[in-house]
Amino acid sequence: MEKQKNAVGRRKEAVARVYLSKGTGTITVNNKDYKNYFPIMYLQNQVELPLKTIEGAMEAFDILVNVQGGGPKGQAEAIKMGISRVLCEVNPEYRPLLKKLSLLTRDSRSVERKKFGKAKARRSFQFSKR
Repeated sequence: MEKQKNAVGRRKEAVARVYLSKGTGTITVNNKDYKNYFPIMYLQNQVELPLKTIEGAMEAFDILVNVQGGGPKGQAEAIKMGISRVLCEVNPEYRPLLKKLSLLTRDSRSVERKKFGKAKARRSFQFSKR
């Protein structure tokens, strides 16, 4: 393996740049430990999911992530996708395992824009007959 591999993951407005190298299993997000960056257990599990899917990957690689935009959930899911993509780059044999859990599929859903003459994207103002 080369010195370092990288990939990009996206979700909603969040963009995560993931850098993977051989190491001891540390995950750093924006220069913080991922457990400090994501205090909620569900989000920590989202970040770990691709590594837990592949046996021995949790302890074999160091992961450095730069993430920006969106909220915590979007960022965690962007990181999840980025890690999945970079693992496929490292070893193509990981692809079927990750694909089965749909970790390589980009979730394109995002917030619908607000339209003029409406209160929100679809919600109208309250109708008054008189």
